[in-house]
Amino acid sequence: MKYGIAIFPPKKIQDVANSYRKRYDPHYALIPPHITLKEPFEAEDNEIKEMVPYLKEIAKETQPFEIDINKVSSFTPITNTIYLKIEPDDTIMALNEKLYADHLPGEQEHSFVPHITIAQKLSDDEYSDVYGTLRMKGFDLKETVDRFQLLYQLDNGSWTVYETFVFGEG
Repeated sequence: MKYGIAIFPPKKIQDVANSYRKRYDPHYALIPPHITLKEPFEAEDNEIKEMVPYLKEIAKETQPFEIDINKVSSFTPITNTIYLKIEPDDTIMALNEKLYADHLPGEQEHSFVPHITIAQKLSDDEYSDVYGTLRMKGFDLKETVDRFQLLYQLDNGSWTVYETFVFGEG
């Protein structure tokens, strides 16, 4: 089965992200706005059961932290993906590193860029138009996050929560 680990930001940020995702993200119906901490990986049920205590320990060692979004950015020329850029901070970077430690399956294919995707799989013209418009728009979103989720993918491609891990709790 395919699993992933993500943070679902507070409602205010999700509402802003969804205002764009409705039109520009074909994955809109498959998963709410999120910050991917660990890319999707394959695992068996018994492997996941062994991972859960380790994930609880990571959450316990992590304090709630603030995410700060000031602008959009993109992954062009690799893909025509536009995202809300989360200012990197030590806590989220350390969290990502811990989730790729030896205890967990899956390799990190790209360097970690904290973000919330708002548009993807756009044609070149559509990308230029949307990115050009959004790049001029200022964002001032600051919210505290206090948990991450272990997710699994259903047969229809959508993602659902397997377990939630609250920061600072044992």
